Amino acid sequence: MRGVKLVSIRIITADVKLLVSFYELVTGAEAVWANELFAEIPTAAGTLAIGSDKTVPIVGVGSAEPAANRSMIVEFIVDDVDAEYERLRGHVEEVVTEPTTMPWGNRALLFRDPDGNLVNLFTPVTDQARAKFGI
Repeated sequence: MRGVKLVSIRIITADVKLLVSFYELVTGAEAVWANELFAEIPTAAGTLAIGSDKTVPIVGVGSAEPAANRSMIVEFIVDDVDAEYERLRGHVEEVVTEPTTMPWGNRALLFRDPDGNLVNLFTPVTDQARAKFGI
């Protein structure tokens, strides 16, 4: 694969502070702020970047729209999805799927962030799923 490496996924939002605070709570990681319009949530596997809708004209007017995603799911592997559900219960406004064991061997919790983007926290629970993630 020609040296291609996924570095980050960026979410565009109208409220950077709100979304950064939310993902800091979800991940337990502290954001690295470039300025008031852009911050990154570092994780072991990659970075979740949060950018202001005010940055959109720089890359292309109308190229991104905050709170309009209906196709992407931001996923984080966690040690215990049921414990994370209990920890986040009062902080998540919309739970889509409470912790459920999926046919592919992950126990998953699906919810929406403050902009409506889907977030999946999951724990591999079968031998095959744990092997896939080196657990």
